[in-house]
Amino acid sequence: LKLLLNQINPFSSRRETSDDYNEEEFKLPNMTSLVIMISMNLLLQISFFIVVSSSNKYAEYLGGNATFSGIIIGIPTAFAGLSLIPLTKYDKGMYKMPLHVSCCFAILGHVVYALAFRANFLYLILIGRCLNGVAFSMFMYCKRYCTDPRIVGIRRRTTLASWLVIGQGMGMSFGPFLGGVLYKVGFSNSIFNGYTSPGWIMAVIYAGFWVLVTKYFEDIPRPPTVMELQSARPIVSLEVKGEDTEASPDYPSASTTRLASPIDESFRAQLSLITWSQWGVIACMCWFAMLCFFILGSWEANLPVFGAAAENFHWSPFAAGNFIALGGITCFPFLLFNLLAARRTQDRKLLAFGTIIGLAGLIIFLSILRTDKVNYGSLFACWWTVALGFNLATTVTLSLLSKQLPPEWNGRTSMAIQYSNYTGRVTGAIWGGSGVSVGMSNFVGLEIAMVGIGAVLFTTLWRDLKTKTG
Repeated sequence: LKLLLNQINPFSSRRETSDDYNEEEFKLPNMTSLVIMISMNLLLQISFFIVVSSSNKYAEYLGGNATFSGIIIGIPTAFAGLSLIPLTKYDKGMYKMPLHVSCCFAILGHVVYALAFRANFLYLILIGRCLNGVAFSMFMYCKRYCTDPRIVGIRRRTTLASWLVIGQGMGMSFGPFLGGVLYKVGFSNSIFNGYTSPGWIMAVIYAGFWVLVTKYFEDIPRPPTVMELQSARPIVSLEVKGEDTEASPDYPSASTTRLASPIDESFRAQLSLITWSQWGVIACMCWFAMLCFFILGSWEANLPVFGAAAENFHWSPFAAGNFIALGGITCFPFLLFNLLAARRTQDRKLLAFGTIIGLAGLIIFLSILRTDKVNYGSLFACWWTVALGFNLATTVTLSLLSKQLPPEWNGRTSMAIQYSNYTGRVTGAIWGGSGVSVGMSNFVGLEIAMVGIGAVLFTTLWRDLKTKTG
C-alpha cells in the first residue's frame, strides 16, 4: 500500500523521508567542477560585500547620501533578477555559458565602479554595480548546481548548500574587511585609491578565475530538447482510405492536432497533484529566502551608517568593515559545524534553530535601543546572533524544496528561491541605508514583525516540512 501511494503521488513526504539506503541518493558531481562552482559563489559574495564598508563615503564624495549608498549595495540583485530571464532561456539547462557571462560582467562592473572616481560622476558607481548585477545572476546557478538531481543525490543537497552558506559567511567577513583595509591604506592616486582599489583588485581576480573556468570546468551532459523528445515518439497515422479526410466538429484531424510537449504534459500532471499544504511549503521557503537576505542585507548596509552617526562610535569605513568582518569570522566555526550537522539533522530543525537565534539578536537590539545601552560589546552580540542565525536559516530553503518536489522542478524552484533572495537583498540594502532616517527602533521593529510571519508559517506547516537528512 505504501509503494502504491508513493507511485500515485510523487510529492508524498513519506517517500521523501524513507531511510532506505540508495547509492543514487549520495551521488556528487565532478569534483573539480564542484570546487569551481563553490569558489564562484565565494567570489560573488566578496564582490557583493567588498563595497559595503566604503560605499557610503564614496557616494558622499561624489555628491550622494546614505540612502544612495544603500541603493548602490542592493541594486545589483535587481539586475541579476532581470538578467536571469534571457539567461535561463538560452542556458539549455547547463552551466558553462552562465559562468562565462558572469565572469565577463563581473570584470566590466568592477572596472566601471573604479572609474567613477576619475570621471567624478556619481551615477557611474551605480552603472558599475548594475553590470555586477548581471554577474550576480550566477548565484542562482550555484544553488541550482548544488541541488541538480542529474548530478547531486538527495542526501547531498543540504550538505552542498551548507558549503554555499560557508562561502556566504566568508564573503560577508572578508569582503567588508578587505574594503575597509583598502580604504585605510588609501593609495593617494586618482586611479588606484581607497575608493577604487576594490574594483581594480576584483577585476584582476575575476580575469584569472575566468581562465581557470575555461580550462577546467566540465559541464553536465546536455539534456534532450523538446524536439528531440517529440521525434523519438512513434508516429501514428490516422488516415483511412476511402473516407473523407475533412475533420468533423467532434473529431479533429491528425494534421490539425498539435502534439503537446511531453515535458508540458508531465508538468501539468504533476501540478495537479500538489496539495494546499505543499503550496504552503513552497510559499514558506520563498518567504524565508526573502526574509533572511532582507535582514542580513539591511544590517550590512546599516552598520556603517549607524556606526558613523552614533555619538559613541563615529566609525570610519575601516572601523565599520572590521566590525562587520569580525561578526562573520566569529560565525565561521559554527557554519563549519553546521556542515557536519546538516548530514544528520532535518532541514526544518535547522530552519527553526537559525530563525530563533536570529530573532533573539533582533529582540536584544531593540531592547538596548530602548534603554539607550548601545555600546561596542552589546551591538556586536546582536550582530553576531543575527548573522549566525539567518545565515544558518538560508541553508535549507532550496534544498528542502528540491527534496520534496520532482527532479523536473529543480529549475523552477531554483528560480523562485533566487528571486526571493534578490528581493530580500535589494529591499534590505535600501532599508538598511535608510535605517537612521526612519529611526532605528522602526528599523528593527519591521524585521521582528517579518520574522513573526515566518514563525507562523513554519509552525503551521511543521509536519509538511519533514524531509530526508543530508
